[in-house]
Amino acid sequence: MADDPGVAAELAELRASIDNIDAAMIYMLAERFRCTKRVGALKAQHDLPPADPAREEVQVARLRRLALEARLDPEFAEKYLGFIIREVIRHHEKFPRRPSC
Repeated sequence: MADDPGVAAELAELRASIDNIDAAMIYMLAERFRCTKRVGALKAQHDLPPADPAREEVQVARLRRLALEARLDPEFAEKYLGFIIREVIRHHEKFPRRPSC
């Protein structure tokens, strides 16, 4: 079957689609982090904490619902979002905080 040109062509086509999706995901993540960087700057400017557990809880529930609708494992979606949130908070913690009076 590995020598079947039809299989090789279909495999190449599927892999090209996967590569396109991976590229789109990278660009979307970059845009997301540009936005969260602005959030971090705003939080630091107004002496707000880097993390917002209430917002994170809402987002986890939202992504779990979306994952179910998309027929994606909600546990995977939650782990993915958790990784992103931890990275965002790590970036927010690097912003210089406004000095207290």
